[in-house]
Amino acid sequence: MLPDCFSAHLVRDEFVRRAAGWHPLRMARRSAEETRRLILDSALHLLLERGASAGVQHIRLQEVLNDVGLTSGAAYRIWADQDEFHRDLAVEMVRLRIAPPADSARAAIQDALVNGTMDDVIRAAAMDHVTYASRFHLEPSSRVSHAFITARALRTAAGAWPELRAASAERHDESVTAFARFYSEHIPRYGYRMRSPFTIRDFSEAMAALGEGFAVRSAEGLDHPILIIGEGEEAPAGEWTLLGLSIRALIEAFMIYDPAVLTDDLAAPGRADPNPAAGAAEPPSAPA
Repeated sequence: MLPDCFSAHLVRDEFVRRAAGWHPLRMARRSAEETRRLILDSALHLLLERGASAGVQHIRLQEVLNDVGLTSGAAYRIWADQDEFHRDLAVEMVRLRIAPPADSARAAIQDALVNGTMDDVIRAAAMDHVTYASRFHLEPSSRVSHAFITARALRTAAGAWPELRAASAERHDESVTAFARFYSEHIPRYGYRMRSPFTIRDFSEAMAALGEGFAVRSAEGLDHPILIIGEGEEAPAGEWTLLGLSIRALIEAFMIYDPAVLTDDLAAPGRADPNPAAGAAEPPSAPA
């Protein structure tokens, strides 16, 4: 249920297939935009192969041209120099997205949505994220790791380039907007609404920061804490990722149980009804 971090895992061999489909022998005439796209796709493929340690500055335009079978004249009709090419490549890397932002989250919670509680949904989404993010240090040379780490490094440096800053802001807004819609679809199913004056956008921004923060920790090689909480403790019992408990805490901070938001066709099959006494927010799976 976490923006951005989930989209990177869909970057696989897409650039290999796309670049192969645009080989010069298969396309005798190209527009300037088609040529630009061919060169950038090949450069992105190299960047994903080499990772953040190489950086866009180490992707040489002449090397890319040799790879796709073009002359330098074709490239310099598009970019004035190597620096301009690198800036364009950095923007493309930041914008890279193969699938819609919330797709992985939707898939992860499908079983829990059938008859699970809100806690079950939280656990499923959090574990999916933790399992995926662990690949950043378990498989540091994979395209999955390179895609996340390279894009993160570029977005961190976005303040230096106006174009990069705009691309980063656009990508962030796209992710947060998609997840705001996603949360809006599911939160009322469990009888929750936003506390005033918060909006679903506020919650989505907090979730984005939380998810990306844990992903960065994973990229640094830090294991994700798993907690086993027994019955009778002051925290919800069961096996929890620290991310899952953090999501739960955000829900309690940003939302309140309100039976008025429930209708027969909206209520989740496995939801539990908290006791909304005195208008207090209850834990997501508190018993009736």
